Parts: sequence; structure tokens; C-alpha cells
Amino acid sequence: MAKKVRICFHDRCFDGTASAAVFSRFYRECVDPQAQFHYSGLIHRPAGTQLDEGIFDGDENVIVDFKYSPSARLTWWFDHHQSAFLTPADADHFRRDRSGRKFYDPGYKSCTKFLATVAREKFKFRPEPLEELIRWADIIDGAQYESPEAAVRMNVPATQIALVIEASNDDQLTSRLIPALAGQPLGEVARLPTVAEHFQELYRRHQNSIEVLREKAEYDRGVVYFDLSDYPLEGYNKFIPYYLYPDCVYSVGISRTSQRLKVAVGSNPWKQPEKEKNLASLCERYGGGGHARVAAISFDASEFERARRAGREIAEELRR
Repeated sequence: MAKKVRICFHDRCFDGTASAAVFSRFYRECVDPQAQFHYSGLIHRPAGTQLDEGIFDGDENVIVDFKYSPSARLTWWFDHHQSAFLTPADADHFRRDRSGRKFYDPGYKSCTKFLATVAREKFKFRPEPLEELIRWADIIDGAQYESPEAAVRMNVPATQIALVIEASNDDQLTSRLIPALAGQPLGEVARLPTVAEHFQELYRRHQNSIEVLREKAEYDRGVVYFDLSDYPLEGYNKFIPYYLYPDCVYSVGISRTSQRLKVAVGSNPWKQPEKEKNLASLCERYGGGGHARVAAISFDASEFERARRAGREIAEELRR
């Protein structure tokens, strides 16, 4: 019987999806060519929420681009977020691990590039066929676009696929795209009917979201603040604030889905402050986390006042 490999990945995220694709190809080429992959997208929940142990139902269980789990059933883990551990005990558990299959480095801009590098150096994986995917995951997750316009235009396959991954209402779409990303050039993936059809509608919504942010955003002392909790726009492009306000340094935005409220905090990749604030550390005070230059906090879908208060407090602190 073929080995069942459960791959859990950061959902609604190009880097998380690309990481799952790279791991799938690595595992098939270097570990077990007969393995059967099953994918589970993970989203960040309100502070303190543990990962459900029942998700680890494979012969091998994997997490990529998401928080650590101390479960005895977790066999592989790759992450690059500053806030990778829910508790100090989780961090200690990772440090004591001797499996040689759990890896962490917050110095990488994308988990995809980190995973590909580790797989090449430690397991003799050849990532060259996925070079385009790895490069774009690093650009997108590391905010390394040449300009705000390049990030917002979405006129190349990678950014079109990223929009579909981040904003589609189809909860299973990202899982279905992973095998394609593991085996096809991005141009071919972008032309798949399921991607092309979603993209047309989502791009219209994207253009509308630019106008909504233009109307809702408040710019003051280098910080853009906006509350989109009255609009179904969680998948909005995070670079729009810098496109609309090129001189801003930080952005703080509130958005919602049926599952959660989210406060997203980011820094302008094209406008460096004299003294930069660590946004992951700032969000950790409210139970969130992320990276030094982009982070977020998740709240229960009913906690409007808590989310709005956190967003306002963070915006005011950054303005000071």
C-alpha cells in the first residue's frame, strides 16, 4: 500500500502553497516515488488556538510555512516566521528534536526558498526545474517587487496565480493547484481553466478594492489605517496602501471573513524608516505574529471591538 503523506500548509498564501508544491516534488524524488499526497490548508486562528491533532492522519505528517506543532505524529516541519512557536515549550520541543527533519530559519524571506535550499543541501534534491516558482515565492512573500505598481498590476502569471490563491472563495482550490505548481511552468498554471476563470472575476474585485481602500484609508504621520470589516475583502492586495500612498511607511488594515477578523500590519518595501519597528513583536502583544516587516493578528469573527481597538492602538503607536 502506498504511503500516505499529509501536507499541511499556510493557506491563502502563495508562499505556503508553493512550499507544499516544492515539498511534494522533493519527497517524491528523494524519499518515496510511490507516496500519495493529501493536502490541508491552515489559517491562523485567534491567540492560543492549538492545531487539531486529528489532522495528522498520514504515515508521514508535514507542516510547511506555518507554526510548529509538538505532536509526536509530526515528522517534517519547515518555517521562516519570527512567530513560529505558540509557546516557549514548543520552541524548546523543537530545539530538542533529533529527527533531522524539522527546520527553522527566520532569516529567509520565503519558506519556499528555505525549503528548497535545505532539501538540496541535506537530501540532494535538485530544485532547478522549480526555479521560477521558488524565485517568485521569494519576490511575493519577501515584498521584493521593483515598485508598488508592479505589485498591484498583476500582469504576470505568478501574481495572477497569487491573487487566485489569496482571494478565491473556493476552499479547495489551493490544494488542487499544488500538483500543478509542482510540475508545470507558471504560465501553464495561470492558463488552467480553474485559474483563468477565477482570475477574471477576482481581478475585477481587485480593481474595486483599490477604490474601496482609496475611500476608506486614513493617512496620518506616515501610517495608513483602514477598516474593511464591513466589506468581504480579506483577499485584498496588501500593496495597495503603498500604491495609493507612496510616501507612507506603515499600513494597518482590518478585514474579515466568516471565520475570523484580521488585523494586518505591514511596512512599505519602498520607503524605509530611519528606525524600523519590529511588527511581529508588536503583533505578538495581541496574540499575533509574523515577520519583522509584515505581521498580523487573528480574532474571532465576533470580536469587532477588540480587533478595531488593536488596529487603532497599533496605528497610533506607529505614528508616534
